[in-house]
Amino acid sequence: MARVGAEEHPGALFDPVRYTLSMGGKRIRPVLALLAAELFGKDPDVAIAPAVAVEIFHNFSLVHDDLMDRADMRRGHPTVHKKWNANTAILSGDAMVIEAYKYIARVPHAHLPAILDVFSTTAMEICKGQQYDMDFEQREDVTEAEYLEMIRLKTGVLFGCSLKMGAIMAEAPPTEADALYNYGINLGLAFQLKDDLLDVYGDPATFGKKIGGDILCNKKTYLLIKALKNSNPEQREELAKWLQATNYNPAEKIEAVKKIYDELNLKAVAENLIEKYYLASLECLSAIHVADDREQALISLSKNLMYREK
Repeated sequence: MARVGAEEHPGALFDPVRYTLSMGGKRIRPVLALLAAELFGKDPDVAIAPAVAVEIFHNFSLVHDDLMDRADMRRGHPTVHKKWNANTAILSGDAMVIEAYKYIARVPHAHLPAILDVFSTTAMEICKGQQYDMDFEQREDVTEAEYLEMIRLKTGVLFGCSLKMGAIMAEAPPTEADALYNYGINLGLAFQLKDDLLDVYGDPATFGKKIGGDILCNKKTYLLIKALKNSNPEQREELAKWLQATNYNPAEKIEAVKKIYDELNLKAVAENLIEKYYLASLECLSAIHVADDREQALISLSKNLMYREK
């Protein structure tokens, strides 16, 4: 991030920004933007500005999400609100949004209206998705369809946006840019479902976050929604007890809820849905008329995301 260097002051505002962006992460979204440009035969560098913007914006959303979710760890490090405080997380996150738009402003004028439209639309959709996510914490009747729409907004649209911005910068035909956007939506849905699965069944040493965080926060993930729907009266009563508990041993709650997931075979159920969206993403990609070898980088990335352990 060229404009947020060591000389930027006050440090209390910019140190958390540098900290967040230096944590690493998969950098999936900027890579998608660059690969999209390359898919249509252009140098990936044409998509650098929107690629950087989307990565900064994504990290901003994580800073605020972690605060709202009361999460302690991100990518194996303390979250911003834990390392500093809640006010710092809010203000530094706001600074990251502004910085993201500065990078969008670097897009050539010929493409700026289209890029600004898809980026701003996506930014608002992500806010809507986060609000649904918070609303769901207070409800016991969240449906599978509502959950999938929420993760489409929280995760899928930023995948789609990254790809579509890369396609726009490469001057791809609008119908093919839209097909690539839909590829990103399906890939994002599969990615988030996998993330939710790893939160319960992942290895803490590789996942980068505490296992069971979603269970402790009563997040209405696909696993919990299916458990509430498919459980027998005894299991439902046990789930209700833990969802309503205010004083409990965290490890005990995680173990008890996971036991019900296991009894209902929900790991396999979730893996089947992940596979469904993964295949749907590849079908969208196949509708784009480019040489097969140009698609290989995106296909390989998709496969790696679906079978990842973190």
